Amino acid sequence: MTRAWIALIVAGLLEVGWATGLKESNGFTRPIPSILTVIAMGASFYLLSQAMKVLPASSAYGIWVGIGAVGTAILGMLVYGDSTSPLRWLSIVLVVLGLAGLKLTT
Repeated sequence: MTRAWIALIVAGLLEVGWATGLKESNGFTRPIPSILTVIAMGASFYLLSQAMKVLPASSAYGIWVGIGAVGTAILGMLVYGDSTSPLRWLSIVLVVLGLAGLKLTT
């Protein structure tokens, strides 16, 4: 079970990487960021599929998406100058609380 959770967390972090890579690839017009994005996508999906062998699909998928969404939002604020409004932070906190709820009920 622990290995499944580790795979899921790494898959989620790779999702942050490939979501950011999509921006950096400029619509897949820049070769290196494009290649790295596709590799991160493949690795993320593979690790998610391995985690889903053990974990319920609803929890695994929700947590994977949540890690990606929260991580990408935070990275966007830190690196790309996205809005850092209090409402945005509150929304991120709510997603994290939802992820914790999924974990606690799995």
